[in-house]
Amino acid sequence: MKGQREVDALIRSMGGYWKPFEMLAALTEEVGELADVMLALEGVKGRAGKERLEEELGDVLFALSCIANYYGIDLDEALGKTLEKYRERDLGG
Repeated sequence: MKGQREVDALIRSMGGYWKPFEMLAALTEEVGELADVMLALEGVKGRAGKERLEEELGDVLFALSCIANYYGIDLDEALGKTLEKYRERDLGG
C-alpha cells in the first residue's frame, strides 16, 4: 500500500515508532473521534461535515498503518485475506 510506505517514511523521519501499546492507544483515540463525528453526521450528537469524517478516517488509517508497519504487516495483503474470508464464509465461496 503506497500510503503505508509513506507513513513509514514519515515516522522514521520523525524518530521512529512508538511502543506497541502506545500505538494501540492512539488508534483507540482516533476510533473514538471517528465515532463522535459519525454521531454528529447522523444527528445524534452535535454537528459535523463530511470533511471531518474524511479527516478522522485518515487518522484511523494512519494509526493502523503505524501498527502494521511496526509488525511488518502489509495492509493490502491483510485486507485481501479478510475479503476472501468473508467471501468464503458469507457467500459460500
